[in-house]
Amino acid sequence: MRLDDFDFDLPRRLIADHSCEPRDAARLLLIPACGGFQERQIADLPALLRPGDLLILNDTKVIPARLVGRRGARAVELTLHRDLGGGVWRAFAKGARRLRVGDRIVFAQDFSADVAEKHPEGDATLHFELEGEAFREALARYGAMPLPPYIKRPPGGDPRDCADYQTIFARAEGAVAAPTAGLHFTPALLAALAERGIGWTMLTLHVGPGTFLPVKTGDPRDHSMHVEWGMLPAATAERIAATRHAGGRIVAVGTTSLRLLESAATEDGEVRPFAGETRLFILPGHRFRAIDMLLTNFHLPRSTLFMLVAALAGLERIKAAYAHAMAAGYRFFSYGDACLIERPN
Repeated sequence: MRLDDFDFDLPRRLIADHSCEPRDAARLLLIPACGGFQERQIADLPALLRPGDLLILNDTKVIPARLVGRRGARAVELTLHRDLGGGVWRAFAKGARRLRVGDRIVFAQDFSADVAEKHPEGDATLHFELEGEAFREALARYGAMPLPPYIKRPPGGDPRDCADYQTIFARAEGAVAAPTAGLHFTPALLAALAERGIGWTMLTLHVGPGTFLPVKTGDPRDHSMHVEWGMLPAATAERIAATRHAGGRIVAVGTTSLRLLESAATEDGEVRPFAGETRLFILPGHRFRAIDMLLTNFHLPRSTLFMLVAALAGLERIKAAYAHAMAAGYRFFSYGDACLIERPN
């Protein structure tokens, strides 16, 4: 297995800079376990699923984790990615090499942080003067949505992203990247799913910036997967078990939901309650235990997410699906279109 196996060329014009309006008008490529691809829309999802199926949604909420401050005369751009408690955060910084322990970064007259530690991974630990509700209020005033690096925005961000880069069911604050498959859902789509007899339930996985970090090792198996915190409640595990018992299918909405489901699954496929960190890295050869289908966006070449969908659909089949999508002008990445992948038996 080589990193180059997961590469493909994507024209820049196919990278979506804004979400589709309405959200459920986005295009959807059905990738069945066998047979040809089908071109549909997200709004067709109720017709593509069966009564009794169960969608698993990620209710994490993205925080405005991108901050621009000053260290003396120099501008510093940070992306917070891990809350250590007590006003202490780990953060990635542009120009991190110039930072020194003890440096103060000022974001506003009433909002600053000291560099407490630097790490070999290229990030730093910051100690903010504020914590709790006061910190959250300051972050809401001075922070911007942490869009992926391939979406360009002016300094301070685009106010539209505050709504566009958040799912309609976002509840649990903590993510620094959106569970992008969930961005396609609307109240009308949820109502249509319910009318069709298709249910949904929630879990939480706080998506970290590692989802955008490139794999740099020639053999992907040597890549160190980023850690993310998740919780799968007992009620969700019970809904999954009841759906399975009744013959329904489990449909993961997004790779984040899938990774947590697989982390919580036993060898025989039982999904149990889960609370803690996961660094599960899914590569071709993985035996899927918890899901039957995956709704997901189109992912970056050479990324851990593209490797995951290759593990589910098969590498050659997913490459063929991506080639089809590119030829048909599908929109790629976080604000782009989606595909619905059936797990081969």
